[in-house]
Amino acid sequence: MSTITAPPSSQLHRLRDFVTALARVLDEQPDEARILAEGGTLLAALVAQDDWLPEAYARPDAQHYRQYLLHADSAERFSVVSFVWGPGQRTPIHDHTVWGLIGVLRGAEIAQAYARSEQGQFLPQGPAQRLQAGQVEAVSPRIGDVHQVSNALADQTSISIHVYGANIGAVRRSTYMPDGTAKPFISGYSNTQLPNIWDRSKESQ
Repeated sequence: MSTITAPPSSQLHRLRDFVTALARVLDEQPDEARILAEGGTLLAALVAQDDWLPEAYARPDAQHYRQYLLHADSAERFSVVSFVWGPGQRTPIHDHTVWGLIGVLRGAEIAQAYARSEQGQFLPQGPAQRLQAGQVEAVSPRIGDVHQVSNALADQTSISIHVYGANIGAVRRSTYMPDGTAKPFISGYSNTQLPNIWDRSKESQ
């Protein structure tokens, strides 16, 4: 893919450092619990600073939330995505099929977990969780993989950084109706270009 050069004021080294550190964790072939624990710590450090995401990957859409690819591991072990939510926007109930980490960078989100009942319906599992900027949560088929996420703010854009254990835009997964009816989908991405996190030319300025 071609790249977009970030403006000189950006701090894209934060994303590069995150990608490098997470790749080192995965190089050791840890179990999922360790990935979520150590990856969650790394993601919390990344979203603690809201000065690095280029504006091109923070643009909302009036009709639909945006899913911008920021990095895809060459072996497709993980991907990093910025989710940009316009006021009041939400996902359908959906799954992921792989482990995932969600860190709120800007604004706030509401995540509602769902579980399938004995009758096959998807029902809310526990209370909805409000995630503020800087907070991180995890999903996976092992710990709970079906949820619905929405922008907690009715008048502002919210942005979260998602990390998945696959090239999530190419993963076949499903959305669900409350009655349990599944609709397969492959999400793709809202962008066709990637930020150039490996360009160090402006870091000495």
